[in-house]
Amino acid sequence: MRILFVGDIVGRPGRRMLRARLSAIRHRESIDVAIANCENAAGGFGVTPKIADQLLESGVDVLTSGNHVWDKKEILPYIDVETRLLRPDNYPDAPGSGVFVGHSDGGVPFAVLNLQGRVYLPSLDCPFRRADRILERIDPAVRVRVVDFHAEVTSEKNAFGAYLDGRASAVVGTHTHVQTADERVHPQGTAFITDVGMTGPSVSIIGMRQDASLRRFLTGLPGRFKPASGPVQLCGVVIDVDERTGRASAIRRIAENSA
Repeated sequence: MRILFVGDIVGRPGRRMLRARLSAIRHRESIDVAIANCENAAGGFGVTPKIADQLLESGVDVLTSGNHVWDKKEILPYIDVETRLLRPDNYPDAPGSGVFVGHSDGGVPFAVLNLQGRVYLPSLDCPFRRADRILERIDPAVRVRVVDFHAEVTSEKNAFGAYLDGRASAVVGTHTHVQTADERVHPQGTAFITDVGMTGPSVSIIGMRQDASLRRFLTGLPGRFKPASGPVQLCGVVIDVDERTGRASAIRRIAENSA
């Protein structure tokens, strides 16, 4: 089974890039399941029902998110009914769910988990213990299990990947928007990367206009961030998983740029 995970979609540029490239990538890479993080898809902050629908219609099978998923209030009733849009499951009492279980086009069962770290992010329930409980209750017949760990620091992400080695097919880090070069398969068969990167403007500061970000660093004053314009990149990983055992055999970075 081959899985595509697309990094954090930033604003309209990221959405357009995904729609323009996803079909070709799915065909070229023989993708069975496509997952994408959408927490920055609406102007860089949050996601709306309309945008989520568009991303799902474009060929994404499951959408994950993170701390910005709540930025657009209209998402609250939507996330309660659209099971393919996940939020971090370790929010203690929130609409929606952080777990999706479905089947690929070929009929293979798979699960997607969404959890959030706690270092330099809101204080939530322990993602490690929450992952334990989720994995225990998933049907053992669902062997393919992919985790989006939305976290700030590399140490927490690395610890989480090691903690789930042998219990998840893949642990993919999101949130920092910079693709890391440490993709690997852990000894017990869990594919891992610290951060998958972003799908958004490449001449930017993590997807946002450089002038506003620089002003914040130079003055310390608040300002409004907007997605940058210009060239766009799509970052992701392709993961090969043995559907009989749930063990990953390979993980490979992909990065495409607009003309």
